Formats: sequence, structure tokens, C-alpha cells
Amino acid sequence: MTPADHAAHDYRAHVISVTDYLYFVDDALDEMVAIVRELGDEHANRRPDVPGSNTPCALLTHCLGVMECWGGELVAGRTIERDRDAEFVAAGRVDELARRVDVARSRLHQDVMLLAPDAALRNPPDPEDADLPFGRRQGAALVHLYRELTQHLGQMQGYRDVMTADWAVLTP
Repeated sequence: MTPADHAAHDYRAHVISVTDYLYFVDDALDEMVAIVRELGDEHANRRPDVPGSNTPCALLTHCLGVMECWGGELVAGRTIERDRDAEFVAAGRVDELARRVDVARSRLHQDVMLLAPDAALRNPPDPEDADLPFGRRQGAALVHLYRELTQHLGQMQGYRDVMTADWAVLTP
């Protein structure tokens, strides 16, 4: 393909579908819920004895805030109230957290239906994000949302492995 062909080619035909995007988001959420269920209320609310670590419940709660912010506020244009700091100290029962995931998942599915991938965000992002791709376009904001979910899923997988090891040292 020549440079002129590249310029004329419509690459939007190659972008992931909303249905496929939500499949991957749902898969990450399902894995996170499975981890907190496997750990149970006690261990899902404890952190490994590693500086800067979070509990699996706090990480999953943070992911719900990420979905609300990036999907709800910035893509769908909803007004939200978010206490990001509180997400990282959240604790609670696993079954209640799983119900909150179901509600947030359903809301994200609705929010994503309003996506205009190349359009500007419907609300202004944090100033430090404004010049980044995910601070400018809705499609990039959803890629950022997915990146956050998978990053925290990986942390939860590592924490689970550490917390279930025979030699585990846990802190409240």
C-alpha cells in the first residue's frame, strides 16, 4: 500500500466493535469477581504485606469508579460523583461487591452505546489528561478504561497468588 493509499484508506472499518469491546471488558470483570469470590470476605479485604499494595476489594471498587468516570462521565456525558481516594480504602462483603459489579456493568453497556469514537469527550477530563489521546477522544477513553481494568486484574491475580500461598503474610 502506497502512502497515498494509506491516507485514503478508512481505518475505522478496522476498529473493534462495541460488542467485541464489551466482551473483553466483561471477561476482565468476571475474572475480578471470581478472584474476590475465591478469596472470600476475609482475604478479599486484606492486603499483601507489600508497600503500596491494595486489597482486592479496593481494587475492584476502584475499577467501578474507573468505569463510571471514563464510560459514564466522559463518554456518555453523565454527571457523576466520585471519591477516588475512598475507592482505595473500600472494604465490604464480596457478595455485595459482586452485585455492584453487575449494576456497573449494565450501566457501562448503556454508556458505550452512546460512543462516538472520534468525537471529543462529552465532559472535560482532568487537566493532566487533556493532551493525551484518552483525554481527547471517546474511543481512546474506552481503551484507557480497558487498560485500567486489565492492569488491576493483573494486580489482583498476583495478590491472590500471594495471599493463597503457604508462606503468605497478610495485613489488615
